Formats: sequence, C-alpha cells, structure tokens
Amino acid sequence: MDLLRRLFGPEGLPSGRVALFVDGPNVLRDEFDVDLDDIRNAARSLGDQTSAMRLYLDEHATPGLIQAAEARGFEVVITSGDVDVKLAVDLTRFAADGCADVVAVASRDTDFKPALEVANEYGVRTVAIAPGSYGRSDALQNAANHAVTLDELSDSDD
Repeated sequence: MDLLRRLFGPEGLPSGRVALFVDGPNVLRDEFDVDLDDIRNAARSLGDQTSAMRLYLDEHATPGLIQAAEARGFEVVITSGDVDVKLAVDLTRFAADGCADVVAVASRDTDFKPALEVANEYGVRTVAIAPGSYGRSDALQNAANHAVTLDELSDSDD
C-alpha cells in the first residue's frame, strides 16, 4: 500500500481503466525470472478495471508460453518480427482514443519512451514497469509518470 500511495497520492489505490502492454522478449527472459502471474497482478494493482492486458511476442514464441499467457487472461499479440513497433503503436492508440486512464508498459527497452511521452500529452497516467532493479531503463523511468519494478508491485500486495 505504501508503494501505491507513493505512486498515486494519498488515496493510494488508483481508480480507472488500466491498459498493460508487456514486451515479452524483453521481460520474459531467464535472467529476470518473471512469472506471468506477477505481471497480471501488477496490472490489477494499478487500477480498478483492466481495459487491456496484452503480451507481445515474436514468431518464435512457444505454444506453451502462448497457452499459459492466454490462460492467465492475456491477449497475446504475435508479430512477424520485432514487437516494439506494434506495442508502441497500440499503446499510443489507447492513449489517444481515451481507452485507458493508466497505461503501463512492462519492458526495459528505451524504444517505448516516445509512446509514453504521447500518452502523457493526452493526460493519461503512465507507468514503466521494469522486470527487476537491474533491468530498469533510465529513459523509460524518466518518460513515465511512475516507475516501479515487478518486485515492488508484488511487495505492495503484502
């Protein structure tokens, strides 16, 4: 609760529609040991309603990963190449179309900085979620209204 209060003010718990965009190739890496349940719970901790929870993967994603993500409520988006462009366009569209009050990107890739900046311009609260403290991107942290790690969000649930 202290983390949410720090992120979103005295009320602590944010309200509104949350759209979570997960950069699968950058977050679901062995060195980060990220669990899909932790990512799902991160989205739920940021608002009272999830308007989107998308996991972006490339064509090399295993059927087991796709199945596990769908079983946890993710909309899986498979791209034929680098996921960055599709994710950034979708995040920007959600912000511009008013589909979310909070957009969160789980990544360590600085390519999403412009998308977060556009969301900020539309008055949408932005959150950069790093897979771990050593996986943080300074550029994403600086572009987003709030920056956290999955560990911090998990600890705030306790």
